[in-house]
Amino acid sequence: MTGREDYDAEEWADICETFADPGGNSALRAATKSNPRNLSCPNCKRRNKLTPADRALGYQCDTCADLAERGGY
Repeated sequence: MTGREDYDAEEWADICETFADPGGNSALRAATKSNPRNLSCPNCKRRNKLTPADRALGYQCDTCADLAERGGY
């Protein structure tokens, strides 16, 4: 597993701007004015779980991803 120490300051800043949970397990994109978290998960249908960038990448919410990938852990 990689951590913050594996990146230089510029790379880490980019990661922090791109991802909702930098350094964590989530692949979801950060919510911004131009990329709001306003879309439902395609699996569980919970509202406000994805951004347009997440949807464009074919992602599901973290809860559904954890269930599919790790049995919910």
